[in-house]
Amino acid sequence: MRQIKVADLMTDEVVCAAPGTAFEHVVGLLEEHDITGLPVLDDEDRVLGVISRTDLLAHLPPEEHVPGGAAGPATAAEVMSVPAVTVRADEPAAGAARLMVRRGVERLPVVDVEDRLVGIVTRRDLLRLFLRPDAEIRRRVVTEVVDGTLCLPSGAVEVDVAHGVVALEGRVERQSQLTVLRSLAERIEGVVAVVSHVTARIDDTGSRSAMAW
Repeated sequence: MRQIKVADLMTDEVVCAAPGTAFEHVVGLLEEHDITGLPVLDDEDRVLGVISRTDLLAHLPPEEHVPGGAAGPATAAEVMSVPAVTVRADEPAAGAARLMVRRGVERLPVVDVEDRLVGIVTRRDLLRLFLRPDAEIRRRVVTEVVDGTLCLPSGAVEVDVAHGVVALEGRVERQSQLTVLRSLAERIEGVVAVVSHVTARIDDTGSRSAMAW
């Protein structure tokens, strides 16, 4: 089964800034393109940091200038968040979605093997991946993983799906099957997380503590 990659969902036309871009110009770019953030790149298109609207608001100069007071930020380098949270173009899109949630960001710069910017992926892009009915996700887990790849006996593993979270219950023959079961289920498009309570009759992994009787 084909796994959707970040490259399949990303936008390759990216609004970006240089470290020396003026603060006011960065504000203008966000407003002009109606975006919530942008990456800051060096001369070789490597991502140095990311600027969000939150970063800009935190650095807005006071409404009334106080003589002798601290001036507002002058450049993108002074307001960007570092280090930048990025994702590789060849990584699974589901992993990028989990990274976004874990790090609390709205967009991820996408980089190639040399860490050069090749695109950007947003939460809106990833929503296309997760807008799948629970019934469709369950059907694919059962037919492609439980019955297909693992060829488990009928009734060995029960599959339930709610809001993209896959719950697995049952018993398999070998411990090594548990890792394969979870891994393949997580790769199904639309799966947000997998909660497994499946046990194994025989430990064939060499770890006695992993056995469940």
